[in-house]
Amino acid sequence: MSRRRDVRDTYERIGRHFATTREYAWPEVEEFVARVTADRSFDRGLDLGCGNCRHAEVIADHVEHVVGLDASRALLETGRDRAAERDFEVSLALIQGDAAAFPLRDDTVDLAVYVATLHHLPTEADRRRSLDELGRVLTPDGRALVSAWSTAHDRFDDATEADATGFDTTVEWTLPGGESVGRFYHIYAPDEFERDLEASELNLLEWEVSSGNCYATVAGAQ
Repeated sequence: MSRRRDVRDTYERIGRHFATTREYAWPEVEEFVARVTADRSFDRGLDLGCGNCRHAEVIADHVEHVVGLDASRALLETGRDRAAERDFEVSLALIQGDAAAFPLRDDTVDLAVYVATLHHLPTEADRRRSLDELGRVLTPDGRALVSAWSTAHDRFDDATEADATGFDTTVEWTLPGGESVGRFYHIYAPDEFERDLEASELNLLEWEVSSGNCYATVAGAQ
């Protein structure tokens, strides 16, 4: 737990500044939500690792209730501010919690987005537990988008195809005033990403590598 606490503490330090640089939703999230909601309705959504709720805002257009979960209280405060400023027209619950142990009941989430967070969990066991947790809370006919940085990103040109298990690294964040704060990342090898999803409680529907990220569309356990 201490290593996950270190990650949480990092985002408590940088959260307010970090959120100012994350104004817009990812196009991949917008496309995913539009695609899966085109011919059916959803009731409850989850933005896992919600940060400033830029993706919760996308989900909110298609569900009745949204839960935003993040380890950082500082980031959750920015999400609360965003929801108030933009007047989300749904019920929004923001929860400080652990991505490897969700405080949610089984089979209660219909639509989820889990982007740019899985790779911050510091151990393989944490990451696999987190995917299992998503499988636990996602309904069998629910849908989720999962993403993580991969070795295919041009930032990691030194990585090779032989790096079948990816690697851990630190990426610096510079605060106003010049202070640098290191952020933990596990950089997934694409095959490793697929293996972890296949081994989880999730039902892997499709996956791809795009713009240096691994993306997967998953459903809850059948």
